[in-house]
Parts: sequence; structure tokens; C-alpha cells
Amino acid sequence: MDSTGYITLSRQTGLLNQMDTIANNIANANTTGFKREGTVFSEWVAKTGDSPSLSIGYGNGRVVDIMQSGLSQTGGAFDLAVQGDGFFMVQGPNNQQMLTRAGAFTLGADGTLQTADGFQVLDESGSQIAIPPSVGKVAVAQDGTISADGKPLGKLGLWTATDPLSLTHQQGTLFTASGYQPAPDGKIMQGYLEESNVNPINEIATMISVQRAYQLGQSFLDREDDRARNVIQTLGR
Repeated sequence: MDSTGYITLSRQTGLLNQMDTIANNIANANTTGFKREGTVFSEWVAKTGDSPSLSIGYGNGRVVDIMQSGLSQTGGAFDLAVQGDGFFMVQGPNNQQMLTRAGAFTLGADGTLQTADGFQVLDESGSQIAIPPSVGKVAVAQDGTISADGKPLGKLGLWTATDPLSLTHQQGTLFTASGYQPAPDGKIMQGYLEESNVNPINEIATMISVQRAYQLGQSFLDREDDRARNVIQTLGR
């Protein structure tokens, strides 16, 4: 295959990756706290002697759109949403600290605050949050202070990535980053959940555009294949 074919194939691979990203966004359009992702295309350029340089595009990077989404009121005592900057921190798989905006929390059998997947929610010091079973009404202030029957029990922390570009989607609504730092400007809203920030109409429009671009690339590869086959047949006579 000549360089033209390799260039087109790299483009096709990037478009397939972009299609997968869009499909995942659409599938999570109604997922609480989900943040849409976009595909990042990069370019690799190499010298080719006296000829023009060879340029190949890659679409294997992803970027997380952390734009604030709307809040829906639920009235649940452990339904928490972040207004502004910041993420809740949870103790994910293998005790790894991870970030999430999905605040549909519950109480585990041991009284600790957990995500729907059973991951422990952490306070501002990185410790688990325990709610005694005998307490009455639980209130969460906008600064994260948790109290029951007027007595403070702990304080939720809000965190953000030290390097926003290092924020990486891991699974569901969980993210990791190269480092974490407090997010002092965020507010915690009790009785609310943040909606997904995916706009299905925009995603479908983008999907159609990507699909057409892929079809054009495939058509070009088919023509190049026919051209090469005709040349071989002609020279072989």
C-alpha cells in the first residue's frame, strides 16, 4: 500500500474512534452526572527526502467537556449536585481516588455514604463519611457540611484536577487525573441531581457528518484499490 492509502486509513481509524465516542455520549444522554467527550485529532509529520513531507492524522485522543449541566430537583436527602466547579471524590476500584459529578448517593450497610456502585464517598480530608443509624434528619449545607439533628457529622470535599487536560474518563461517571486540588468555588445542592450535559441533537448531527466523511474515505480507498488492480493486470499481460 502506498503512502496515500496509509494516510486515508489513519483518517478512517480516527473517524471510527470519533464515532465510538459520539455513540457513548448518546447512550448516556440521560445518565446523571455524565460529562460528554470529544475526539482530539493530532498530526504526525515526517520528512521524505526531497519530496514533500508526509502527514498522517490520528484521532485517538479524548477530551472531557466539564460544562455545567442543569439540575433536577429530587428532594432526596442523599441526592447531591455540584453547582459550579468541582467533583465529589470517591474511593474507586483498588482503593483508587476518583472524581464524579453523579451525586445519587445512598447509605451502605455499614452506614457510610456510597455511590450507586458501592464506592465510598470521601470527605475533605479523604476519609469515609459515616452516618450513625440513630440520627434523624440529615442536612447538607452548600459548603459540604453534613449535620444531623443540628450536630455536624463531617464535611464533603469538592475537588478538581490540578491539570484539567489530564482529566480522564475511566468508567461510567468516574474520572481520574494526574493530581487533585480543592475546588473552593463550588457549591453542593442537597435534594438535586445534575443532569447529563449531552445534547442528543448535536451529537446525532455530528454523527451524520462523521459517517459521511467515513463513507467518502472508504470510497477513495475503493477507487485506489481498483486503480492498483488495473495497473497490475495491465503490466502482467
